[in-house]
Amino acid sequence: MKELSREAEDLFRSGKFYCSEAVFYVINKYLGYPVPEEAVRIASGFPIGIGKTGCLCGALSGGVMALGLKYGRSSPGDQAPKILELSRKLTEQFKARFAHTCCREITKAVQFASQDRREKCIAITGAVVADVLRLFEEV
Repeated sequence: MKELSREAEDLFRSGKFYCSEAVFYVINKYLGYPVPEEAVRIASGFPIGIGKTGCLCGALSGGVMALGLKYGRSSPGDQAPKILELSRKLTEQFKARFAHTCCREITKAVQFASQDRREKCIAITGAVVADVLRLFEEV
């Protein structure tokens, strides 16, 4: 688990991916690529609170998308009750840890372009990967 969290953090730290992309990419890889590797593009609009709007944290968005890789629906009418429960659990865990789900609220104590903010977001990215993997183990 720590190795995968670290991989996501390193992808973000290196500038290769942002938070949502790193979470989605690492979990997709962990699951054996249920969607092609280039599907990470789906996660590219979520960093910095969905397109830099500062709202929903990109790492959390990536985590919900990653849960969907395993438990989401792929055909109209399919049953997928686990995805809603697990997405709720992930969001509640996130909010318990960071007090907010909104990017700008989580990071308001640090300057936007600062290294402190970047490190905080990198740590959040790794934490979300670990939380998603724990949820996989619970089911």
